[in-house]
Amino acid sequence: MNYFITGIGTNIGKTIVSAILTEALESDYWKPIQAGELENSDTIKVKKLITNKKSKFHKEAYCLSQPMSPHASAKLDNIEIDLAKINLPTTNNNLIIEGAGGLMVPLNEKELVIDLIKKLDIEVVLVIKNYLGSINHSLLSIENLKDKKLKVKGIIFNGDENKESEQFILNYSGLRCLGRIHTHKAINKKVILSYKNQFNNL
Repeated sequence: MNYFITGIGTNIGKTIVSAILTEALESDYWKPIQAGELENSDTIKVKKLITNKKSKFHKEAYCLSQPMSPHASAKLDNIEIDLAKINLPTTNNNLIIEGAGGLMVPLNEKELVIDLIKKLDIEVVLVIKNYLGSINHSLLSIENLKDKKLKVKGIIFNGDENKESEQFILNYSGLRCLGRIHTHKAINKKVILSYKNQFNNL
């Protein structure tokens, strides 16, 4: 089981969801593109939250210096992101792949995160957080996934519940809810582990 974790925008909770699924499935973890925070990357963050001994953490394909859109950060670093050079790491284990930002985030002048997903041919888990405008962002994301004929495992809602918004998204899209991540004052190993039973049969 390989899953690409993407969201309807930035700061939606992809890293937390990635950590939870990595722990629940005892999978490997891979963040192909890291933009900024190189001393405290998402790989480092997830690694600190995992307690199982099976998960391995694979090296990023690109580490960019600035916390910006990957295409802009790459330009400042005098490099160009080449999707042909982003290949799945070799592993016999399940793999959780965490994307950068949302689906339409540019990786170079012509290609977006959604193009990377299509290239890797990985089933998608879409992370949604409720806020004013989240229905619009969710449905646009889902329509883009469908237009590209990408496989979508389902939706994980992160944060405070909004039953009306969530039910509309599920009904309209026809996708299923895989689960919910509640709001926590702090995210630690205990919190991540508490979701194991909810997601270990994903």
